[in-house]
Amino acid sequence: MIHPTALVDPHAEIDPSVEIGPYCVVGPHVKIKKDTQLVSHVVVQGHTEIGESNVFYPFCVVGGVPQDLKYKGEPTRVKIGNSNRIRESVTINLGTAQGGGVTEIGDHNLLMAYVHLGHDCKVGNHAILANYVGLAGHVDIGDFANLGGMVGVSQFVSVGSYTYITGQSGLEKSVPPYSIAMGSRPCRVKGANIIGLRRAGFSAETITKINEAIKLWSRPDFEKEQSLIEIESQFGDVEEIRTFVAFIRGNQSGVVR
Repeated sequence: MIHPTALVDPHAEIDPSVEIGPYCVVGPHVKIKKDTQLVSHVVVQGHTEIGESNVFYPFCVVGGVPQDLKYKGEPTRVKIGNSNRIRESVTINLGTAQGGGVTEIGDHNLLMAYVHLGHDCKVGNHAILANYVGLAGHVDIGDFANLGGMVGVSQFVSVGSYTYITGQSGLEKSVPPYSIAMGSRPCRVKGANIIGLRRAGFSAETITKINEAIKLWSRPDFEKEQSLIEIESQFGDVEEIRTFVAFIRGNQSGVVR
């Protein structure tokens, strides 16, 4: 159903089950799959592909031009999966040719009001980004990550899976999976995200080992590699610990401790 006040380009590929509410604008290169709803006053433009059963609330702008002076109109993309809730006034920019060409959101995410996803960002599945979270370009957010209100994330920073970032924190380095981080300049790891891990069904034994590994990583008297070697020697048989160590070793922007 398309409201008579909506402006939908005839070249857009819209499933018949999609609901497009009053005063929405949909551009010619947009594809929207079944059961998605644009509530009202939503703008979808650029080369944007939206999956099934998403809801976009008023005044979202999806597929806007990147806020990057290097962008010269290349046909870069936004790709959004299924069952996401995109709340009021969220902005999701296109990718850039220099950054891989796509800004991507997975499935079952909640982006609260006024969230901004800069160009070439990647958000996994089941993540929650609270009000006014701002992601600069090239930011990666892992599965089940939870970012509190007004968190700012610098470009090229990664936030690992099952993390919790407290409100008003500022991330200039990456945050390893399974941890809680808080603060700004510097942001610090404050321990394991124990409540989040319990809710996700991790065993008590695994949570205990993750917590001990994060304590070792946070020790100020250990150098980075010394911490990782000690973590591997004590807990290297645990899959989650191997993921934790691999995240740190593979990160190029630095990791908070």
